[in-house]
Amino acid sequence: MAQKRDYYEVLGVDRNASDEELKKAFRKLAKKYHPDANPDNKQEAEKKFKEVNEAYEVLSDKQKRQMYDQFGFDGPQNFGGGQGGGYYSYGSGFDGFGGFSDFSDFGDLGDIFSSFFGGGSRTRSSSSSKRGADLKMNLEISFEEAYLGVEKEISINRNEKCSSCNGTGAKRGTSPEKCSVCGGTGKIKQVVTTPFGQMATQKICSHCGGSGKVIKEPCPDCKGKGINKKAIKLKVKIPEGIDDGQTIVLKGEGESGSNGGTKGNLYIVVHIKKHPIYTRKAEHVLCDIPITITGAALGTDVEIPMVDGTKERYRIPEGTQTGTKFTIKNKGFKRVNGNWRGDFVFTVIVQTPKRLTREQRELLLELAKTMKEQPPIRKKGIFG
Repeated sequence: MAQKRDYYEVLGVDRNASDEELKKAFRKLAKKYHPDANPDNKQEAEKKFKEVNEAYEVLSDKQKRQMYDQFGFDGPQNFGGGQGGGYYSYGSGFDGFGGFSDFSDFGDLGDIFSSFFGGGSRTRSSSSSKRGADLKMNLEISFEEAYLGVEKEISINRNEKCSSCNGTGAKRGTSPEKCSVCGGTGKIKQVVTTPFGQMATQKICSHCGGSGKVIKEPCPDCKGKGINKKAIKLKVKIPEGIDDGQTIVLKGEGESGSNGGTKGNLYIVVHIKKHPIYTRKAEHVLCDIPITITGAALGTDVEIPMVDGTKERYRIPEGTQTGTKFTIKNKGFKRVNGNWRGDFVFTVIVQTPKRLTREQRELLLELAKTMKEQPPIRKKGIFG
């Protein structure tokens, strides 16, 4: 199986490209590779067209673009808790059989295609299956939970298939009937006379609203909609090493689809609470460790509290100055979807005592005499 090309490379744009630049590149390439515009090389054009369409479908969506930039092609699927299909999919316009079923997503380009290729005679009916809407929520976790990983129970409100009518919208014991006006197609064909001659067009059936079915006795629980809003509890695994602002995808845990369509996805944006001791830089853990003047001058052993609750004993060498950094290897955050782990970096802060006993003061005075006044001040040249 051929390896996918980077989406930015497919569209020929920079990774920092604006929405307008993405749209401009997409329109140019979509028109160039549309199968109907390449009758002599239709198979290759269709392949290129799908590739361009897929790249734009991801990069034009802020959420999907963030996920792609963060995880690449397959990263989000490792966190999937639902049973839905692949995270990335082709845009709704491509019918998968060498034709284009709906130009509405192209804006003014759609008008060009419709007039140039006759696309206006093919419109998507609302009787077609429709994928459910995606949902998004924020989840706050502690610094330690981000470091170790954790399983959380979350609660969301979403549309679920009505249990009374099994999603049909019809009262129990009855079923929707085929629309007598459109014959169940959801569309009505008509011939329109234009200055260029007669043209066959299709429009949504007004009798059934394009569903192709008529419900004579609506379900009393869902009022004929086939769905009800419900509070759902889910368990989500937060991987160790996740960073603030990263997103977890639970596939198939979004809104229910219609007419047999698949469920949408649930996007969980993780936010990490600030910690009173630790901070994070990439995969490294940073913190300040206070030591006494005597410990800094003579050297001392200190116990460093790790994020996981353990302690590391570390020898501070004599003569250590405040602001000196020390590193404990492989005690930082684990990289998500990888085996690499950052370091634990602590900065020594030498604390000057504010209150001294008489004995301590006398000892320091004796020490000061042996130090022969203050340390020499290094003079800088005129240019620093």
